Amino acid sequence: MPEILCKTYPGDDPRFFLRHRQICGDKEHFISYTCTTMYPDAPLTVERQAGRSPGTRILHFIGPLTLRNLFTFQEELRKGLEPQVAILDLTGVPYMDSAGMGALINYYVHCEKNGIEMTVAGVSSRVMELFKLTKVDTVIALAATVDEAEDKS
Repeated sequence: MPEILCKTYPGDDPRFFLRHRQICGDKEHFISYTCTTMYPDAPLTVERQAGRSPGTRILHFIGPLTLRNLFTFQEELRKGLEPQVAILDLTGVPYMDSAGMGALINYYVHCEKNGIEMTVAGVSSRVMELFKLTKVDTVIALAATVDEAEDKS
């Protein structure tokens, strides 16, 4: 279990006391259900590179794509000029939560509206299960490797 840090209780709403008592029994402090009680994720890092063809941008993501790392993901997608082809390499992404999936779908919609060809490459088996469960694998173009994605574009 992660280390839980208590914060001084900011009000007198009994719902917060009940939640905190369930976690550690302390009636004088409360624990927010976000951040301090969540397991910390590894950071999300991004390596950018140009593709073989002009106008192709390849983004290599390393780390989990989750709510905690969402802003890093979105920031990287928005940097620079819009490419003609965007390849998102998820080889280094061990898992993704619903917030990460939502951000990926939002970027797909952005690409569709702006005539950008988007392909997701190197999806792990765990992330692929999420893609299949949500049927995203039938909507977003997938490739086993970045090279395969570049060959398709």
